[in-house]
Amino acid sequence: MKTIKTFGKTFGLAALLSATAFAGAEAHVSFLDKQATQDSTILATLQVPHGCDGKSTTEVRVKLPEGFVFAKPQPKPGWELEVIRGDYQKSYDNHGDKVKTGAVEIRWKNGNLSDDFYDTFVIQGKVSGVEAGTSLAFPVTQMCGDAVEAWDQVAKDGGDPHGLKSPAPLLKIVAGEGHGHDHDDMAGMDMTDKTGMDMAGMTAAASAGETINTGDLEISGGFAKAMLPGQPVGGGFFTVKNNGKTDDRLVSVSSPASGEVQIHEMVTKDNVMRMRQLKEGLAIAAGQTVKLEPGNLHLMFQKVKTPFKQGDTVPVTLTFEKAGKVDLVLQVLSAQGK
Repeated sequence: MKTIKTFGKTFGLAALLSATAFAGAEAHVSFLDKQATQDSTILATLQVPHGCDGKSTTEVRVKLPEGFVFAKPQPKPGWELEVIRGDYQKSYDNHGDKVKTGAVEIRWKNGNLSDDFYDTFVIQGKVSGVEAGTSLAFPVTQMCGDAVEAWDQVAKDGGDPHGLKSPAPLLKIVAGEGHGHDHDDMAGMDMTDKTGMDMAGMTAAASAGETINTGDLEISGGFAKAMLPGQPVGGGFFTVKNNGKTDDRLVSVSSPASGEVQIHEMVTKDNVMRMRQLKEGLAIAAGQTVKLEPGNLHLMFQKVKTPFKQGDTVPVTLTFEKAGKVDLVLQVLSAQGK
């Protein structure tokens, strides 16, 4: 009876929150915030309010429009992630570098979002070279097993989208004061601020260079990245070298800073980036060095209790098959560090 009562309370609260959120949402896939300022980096948050005729949503595909560049999706627990890369129609400036390729489609796959609930899917990206008053369309394909909903209709000549049956989510671009503050590429910071951040990053990196030995393993270079506003998961990285003659394996990771820590692999092939959890652990072959780094192997901190901030530390416990447990402290660098 206790279990049933607890579930009932939990379900009742979830239903209330869902109903409250849904009351302010639209029946189709849409953005939580429907406006963005010119030349700013944003968290574009898509709301998926229901399934397909009662069926659970298992995949969400989002095509990115020209002018929304340098996109990075937010991983979701229980979902696989794919990033399709391609050519932009023109080049975009990224800290002095001319970039002509990047993410053009994001796919969250093999999930299970019941029709009874709604959820959000977040993409960080920069609005660049788009005139104020323009609306960027993000066509979405919502898949529910063998059922498909395409949210891809766009009104002609900027007309009213409310008459469309399956409108694509729109992001209206507005002018901002000095184009607004760009927290990702630090466009709004002066040179003193940039220098200060660089120095802070260098100090953290230096203190993170401590090497720890356990058995035949040598662990070094541990760090984490600061989490951006609204980001629910964090990333951790380090290097492990096996100086012995016997293979070992990192079987699990835990941390008091989060409810769960998973070992993930990110692989790019044929311009498609896929991320998956290594449920069997990470092999550390004899005589080999394995590096966990952004865009490759990494730790994913889920259910983070307090967002990681630059200058903080994150304690973790690594458990190896043969070398046993070892405690490691990760220094938190800036979100753009390493």
